[in-house]
Amino acid sequence: MEPDLSSLDSFLADEGLDGYLVDADSSDSTQRYLSGFDAPDPFVTVYTPDRTALLVSALEFGRAKREGRADDVSRLADYDYRELAAEHGSKEATARVVAAWLDDLGVERVATPDRFPLGAADRLRERDVGVVPETDDVVTEIRAQKTPAEIEHIREAQRANETAMDAAEELIREAEIVAGGPDGGDVLRAGGEILTSERVREEIEVTLLRDGCALDETIVACGTDAADPHDRGSGPLRPHESIIVDIFPRSKATKYHADMTRTFVRGEPSSTIDEWFELTREALDAAIDAIEPGVTGGAVHDVVCDVYEDAGLPTLRSDPRAETGFIHSTGHGVGLDVHELPRLSPDGGELKPGHVVTVEPGLYDPDVGGVRIEDLVVVTEDGHENLTEQPIELQL
Repeated sequence: MEPDLSSLDSFLADEGLDGYLVDADSSDSTQRYLSGFDAPDPFVTVYTPDRTALLVSALEFGRAKREGRADDVSRLADYDYRELAAEHGSKEATARVVAAWLDDLGVERVATPDRFPLGAADRLRERDVGVVPETDDVVTEIRAQKTPAEIEHIREAQRANETAMDAAEELIREAEIVAGGPDGGDVLRAGGEILTSERVREEIEVTLLRDGCALDETIVACGTDAADPHDRGSGPLRPHESIIVDIFPRSKATKYHADMTRTFVRGEPSSTIDEWFELTREALDAAIDAIEPGVTGGAVHDVVCDVYEDAGLPTLRSDPRAETGFIHSTGHGVGLDVHELPRLSPDGGELKPGHVVTVEPGLYDPDVGGVRIEDLVVVTEDGHENLTEQPIELQL
């Protein structure tokens, strides 16, 4: 199913623009979304209400015609790029080619993403192309509402994610509790060696690769490291302390992400960690139950704050300067980017069918550690569906 770009058409018409121009490689999610093409080097896409056109190097021409979601594919060479580059240099040559290509398409004024290259924009303006930075998040708003095919891509990535989480959990569960850590305390040992955050991350990454997914970073954070929501974690994992495992892989085939967090304790959790875990699970369930079309991301965030504040714990809602307790938003959209619209946060807007969001309440204090649980949920026509099947268990 093709994405519904009618709101982009309306935006262009309202602003008196002919098209929407992207100059980037396919690691830029808007480029990937509009072009349907995966290339490691920058290329140019223009979307108009009548067509989508690509301008690529000769190297990518054949593949772009086969794989891209475009009505027209042109080559730089069609506009004598090499001759122009020899005379004027590559940047000026590219500007002249793009301007001529847009002229052939009848495109005089374009909107661009907010992060469109400044040099490219200025050179196009010098050649009488109107270039207007997008003032609204039109394309990112469109990307946020996933098609059924996109939801399946995310679901498949989440299944691979769960396999990786299983591998991490098993490694921690099977580890022995032994004396003799670097600080003299107990540590976990697996395969005759001290079990570290780095070793668990390695197991996660290898498992994901076997399932066609990859990631740049993942979080395996223990104890005081787990009290910082974005600390990746390092060094030995210790028994009786919380271990946050947060995995957010990307499918190598579809480029769509998944996201999930679990908190484990190998051994006996403290009474505080045990209480925090039960509260966080309650907050997770309450937030998921609140998700349906028409509710705002702010209202879902408030549900989580209610649970924690009712238990006497600080949140950023109750104290914007809080450094412990619930110190982040409830969730974010997931798709071609691991963080995208919509937001489950104080300023989160209306949820719509097709929105895929994380729900990830958590509590943090360096004197205690941290607890976070995260599921991935899609908004449906009449409510929601949890795309996560992973069990939730603290004590291993």
